[in-house]
Amino acid sequence: MNRIGILTSGGDAPGMNGLIRAVVRTAISSGLTVIGIRRGYEGLLSSDIVELGPRSVSDILQRGGTMLFTARSKDMMTHAGQERAAAICKALKLDGLIVGGGDGSFRGAKAISEHGVNVIGVPCTIDLDLPASDYTIGFDTAVTTAVDAIGKIRDTASAHERVSVVEVMGRRAGHIALWSAIAGGAEEVMVPEMPEIDKDAVVRQILENRGKGRKHNLIIVAEGIGDSAALAAEIEKITGIESRATILGHLQRGGSPTVRDRMHASMMGYAAVKTLLSGAKNRAIVYRNGDYIDINIDEALQGQSSPKPKLYEMLKMLSS
Repeated sequence: MNRIGILTSGGDAPGMNGLIRAVVRTAISSGLTVIGIRRGYEGLLSSDIVELGPRSVSDILQRGGTMLFTARSKDMMTHAGQERAAAICKALKLDGLIVGGGDGSFRGAKAISEHGVNVIGVPCTIDLDLPASDYTIGFDTAVTTAVDAIGKIRDTASAHERVSVVEVMGRRAGHIALWSAIAGGAEEVMVPEMPEIDKDAVVRQILENRGKGRKHNLIIVAEGIGDSAALAAEIEKITGIESRATILGHLQRGGSPTVRDRMHASMMGYAAVKTLLSGAKNRAIVYRNGDYIDINIDEALQGQSSPKPKLYEMLKMLSS
């Protein structure tokens, strides 16, 4: 093994720069050349590359985003695009390709592995929605950012005695919403995995809280539920209590990664290079039971990640 590539794909996640830094410095210390592929699979298809050295990744550990940039590629969803991406990897003489991203990025990696390219996937997604891994890079920073914003919203909701509906990111997964609700002291949360928590249940909760003397209410809504503005309007119409919706949006993707994200990114990047050097092929680095292991990339895409019901039970008990 002499030459490897690295790209970041899909939605950016705080900690991606830490991953790039760890891969580059581990690889160079092991005598490898590292090719950075800019703008994800889209950049791979256009051969947008740069050789990376130790100084290329100086002073990036604490930065959000990704120095290699990222993009979504429609061409990589086609067989022809996947075949061409694999051919470019071979033309670049890459002995391995490390891909940082979420489930879509992993599916792209799996597709080009079927055309003879050795790939290593590293879970980078704020959504925590890769069930094979207990942790995905970026989640802790996203939740920390959300909770900080929720605290500020709670202050003004309390001052005005209103209901605040806060929508957080997470696509089809409710992990960010549930963690933010617990850590932010919310009274209720709506996540796609628990359809029984509907508008009527939220309104009942608000009315019960008012009956007990609570002057303000905080409701967290997962992105996969959506329609937060409509929900706030409906709550105000039914209860007569002033209600406001706030969509945090891409605020949660940015910012300096937390210590936890920097550590996971560094360890996973190191493990990815070591896995390549061991001769293993088409693997994914995951965090399980306090350890970093590699599994087949097919396994990394299996199953469904859902928030634990016990967390919701705890939320309800602590908010009572």
